[in-house]
Amino acid sequence: MINYLGVDWGEKRIGLALASEENLLATPFKVVESVSDLLKVVGDEKINELVIGLPQKMKTGGMDNIKFKNFIIALEKKIADRKVEINFIDERLSSVQADSLRVGKIKTSRDCVAAMIILQSYLDKKYAQN
Repeated sequence: MINYLGVDWGEKRIGLALASEENLLATPFKVVESVSDLLKVVGDEKINELVIGLPQKMKTGGMDNIKFKNFIIALEKKIADRKVEINFIDERLSSVQADSLRVGKIKTSRDCVAAMIILQSYLDKKYAQN
């Protein structure tokens, strides 16, 4: 069975969401602050596949964030010895969607909800093809 971890990267926080091949429903999980924290979750939750939101510019679709690139380089170096696949998906508007889903007194972090949207989008596309 495949366990998925959705990742909404931010310069201060990294939102995470979980799903499994068994239920294909992404759920908000937690917020971490570093690659090390992320790797701990990968190990603890027996993650097989990471789905990372790719921050892109709305008009051009380009991605030029050096901090994000450094995050990915560090992650790839530290995860190289594990059997974890890394996939990227366009995350444009995921934070706006996350804000629209957070209603009332729900305490779930915007970052986790954005990670949930990223992961669910990926799962919907992946399994719609099969």
